[in-house]
Amino acid sequence: MIQVAAFLMLGSGALHAVVNAVLKAGGDKMSSRALIDGSSALLVLPLAFVVPLPAGAWAWLAGSTVTHLLYLYFLIRAFEMADMSAVYPVMRGSAPVIASAVSVLAFGEPISWGIAAGIAFVSLGTAAVAWWHTPGARALGWALATGVTIALYTVIDAQGVRAAPSALSYMVWVFLALGGGIALVFALWRGRVFLLTARQQWKPGLIAGALSLVTYGLALWAYRIGDVPRLSALRETSILFGVAIALFVLKERVGRARLAGAALIACGAALLIVSR
Repeated sequence: MIQVAAFLMLGSGALHAVVNAVLKAGGDKMSSRALIDGSSALLVLPLAFVVPLPAGAWAWLAGSTVTHLLYLYFLIRAFEMADMSAVYPVMRGSAPVIASAVSVLAFGEPISWGIAAGIAFVSLGTAAVAWWHTPGARALGWALATGVTIALYTVIDAQGVRAAPSALSYMVWVFLALGGGIALVFALWRGRVFLLTARQQWKPGLIAGALSLVTYGLALWAYRIGDVPRLSALRETSILFGVAIALFVLKERVGRARLAGAALIACGAALLIVSR
């Protein structure tokens, strides 16, 4: 089951980079995010009538919704101020160390020396990816704040999906809460700008919304059967795919140092998969 959870998380990381690339490539970032989350909620709505309610997980669900709201706001501000290849590694790379510390200290999650070493490789690789293209001080602050919220919602959702009757039950209600709450807040916030964005970008928004369901659904399934320290670091392999997207799709500059950092992340991921 450890390997199953690990490969679920690798798939989640790959798709997560695609969703963030769609967000980065869009015009008004807050409107694009509202469109993505609103699409996810509409797509998952029919399942709400056939899956059980997330009994035992309502408090975790509420905490996740608030944390995701902060995360999305911080994420958008970071993307508005710097290239994806500059801020994405910072926000994603800082999260696993924080998530691992919280899950081990607060919830007694297991961690071995091999897993700790894998997390260290991922974090060092992330630092190398970001080092030669360090964002400005304000963008760096938003990216680090995003990393903190990623760590918090990771720990919260890991506890929530384990408390719910099933991973699918928790996933459905997470996306309903995000789409019905956060997307609505952002859409109302942007007003007419959101309507213009929806008219122009509804197709990529719908695709990214569908991918969001898959990527976070895989992550929640993995958290239900695996440990947070290992899996939170494995999800940051999305940095590898993010660097590739930044280079080949968004046409951003990616130097040798970041390629070396990507190699460190890959080594860390391999260690996390094989460690017990």
